[in-house]
Amino acid sequence: MTRRQELLLGLLGAAVAFGICEAVSRTGIVRRSYLPPASEVLDRAARLAGDPAFLDGIGVTLRAWALGLALACAIAVPLGLLLGAVPVVEAAVRAVIEVLRPLPSIALIPLVSLLLGPGTRTEVTLIAYASLWPVLFNTVYGLGETDPLAKDTLRAFGFGRLAVLLRVELPATAPFIAAGVRISAAVALILAVATEILSGFGQGLGIFIAQAQTETDGTRDVLAGVVWAGALGLVINGVLVGAERRLFAWAQEPRPEAAKSRRSRP
Repeated sequence: MTRRQELLLGLLGAAVAFGICEAVSRTGIVRRSYLPPASEVLDRAARLAGDPAFLDGIGVTLRAWALGLALACAIAVPLGLLLGAVPVVEAAVRAVIEVLRPLPSIALIPLVSLLLGPGTRTEVTLIAYASLWPVLFNTVYGLGETDPLAKDTLRAFGFGRLAVLLRVELPATAPFIAAGVRISAAVALILAVATEILSGFGQGLGIFIAQAQTETDGTRDVLAGVVWAGALGLVINGVLVGAERRLFAWAQEPRPEAAKSRRSRP
């Protein structure tokens, strides 16, 4: 399937979902106070683009998202390389990682707020914690998938452990790291909006949604804010996917063995 076909199918799916939501609301199957027509929600979302206060809130959310994601990558990539390159260290900290990984970041909001106080520091910390794991495990996994022949070749020419890591293992792991960053970017955006919703004060997209919930006829604004959150996630994912395809096109090409096996099938 080509990219154009994927785009057309995606637009078709969005149009079908839009039509269903519009019909369900217009026909009275669901009360408008619970589910306004999709056209009204999209109209409200479009008008929010001209609201400077709303756009400032979007900027605050994106800033926290970027800081948290950058902090997560700065911690996860070196740590993942260390764990993947030194099995003794990985075995020593495995139990700690398995205990920390399942903890939901949302449940840590009261504790982190108590320690750091409400505001950007709490939001960035929670985003970094939630975004850490996909990058970390993708780095470890990618390091384990490095071609052993390439590593042995460099060692045979007298290159040390650090040189093998920088010249072979890190470039081979880069596509896996990029995939982990893409996954973490979505997680970071979810945490940014969710943390703002639960905090209920300040600026941000989540604050707009939280405040709209308290209004008498705020369902339309809530859904308009959700549309903006989804659009931001779609744009961020599209940018990261495009960057992956450009930077690591060689990693997405089918291997000769895989192509040969597909040609040999009846």
